[in-house]
Amino acid sequence: MKFPFLLIPLALAGAAFAALPPEEFKTTAGMLKITPIQHGSLAIEAGGQVIEVDPAVSGFGAVAPDFSKVPKADLVLITDIHEDHLDKANLAKVRKPGATVIIPGAASGDVPDGVVMKNGETKKLGVWTIEAVPMYNMQRGPAPGQFYHDKGRGNGYIVTYGGLRIYIAGDTEGIPEMRALKNIDVAFVPMILPYTMPPEEAAAAVKAFHPKVVYPYHYGQSDLKIFENALKGSGIDVRIRNWY
Repeated sequence: MKFPFLLIPLALAGAAFAALPPEEFKTTAGMLKITPIQHGSLAIEAGGQVIEVDPAVSGFGAVAPDFSKVPKADLVLITDIHEDHLDKANLAKVRKPGATVIIPGAASGDVPDGVVMKNGETKKLGVWTIEAVPMYNMQRGPAPGQFYHDKGRGNGYIVTYGGLRIYIAGDTEGIPEMRALKNIDVAFVPMILPYTMPPEEAAAAVKAFHPKVVYPYHYGQSDLKIFENALKGSGIDVRIRNWY
């Protein structure tokens, strides 16, 4: 399925892209760094290893990141088959030789050497523990009876290192499985219509599982002030960063 908002404006094709500064977190195994890249892409670094999440690009007037310049990955996590999450050319740029690529089964045709994880599965890979969790639509889709993201097709992920639990939601609404999460330290939650959910719904879901820190990501032109204001007084640290 092609989405028109994913096109990179040609006028920006030669512009320079600079990733945001890394966010640092203390763990029982040492410091962990998370670098927002763009839209749904981020890098996680700890223990001498690197994870790249969804090395793909999106539009919204953004400058396309040069994935040949991001840290090379020991492990790549792909959440979905849409082009703002799975881009074969950029995937090739970020992988170290022999790097493992975790994929949902629907991505097997695009990443034939990928390691499939199903919702509910857990793997220990290098210094990381990876859990694949559901991400899907319950009400939004291109036509009645259809959804942009069917249950079981894609993966959100929980990445654990040194006791720190990072939730990467992927393209999802505020599903029951999200609301039931426990002991999440850092969460990356989408909010974009019509494909995921509006800021109000995202905030309600975040209140339910109450991470210590939450980053809105994959938000396009959504009004993040609505999300931020809805979580005031909750005790959740809302961190707004410019992903575009």
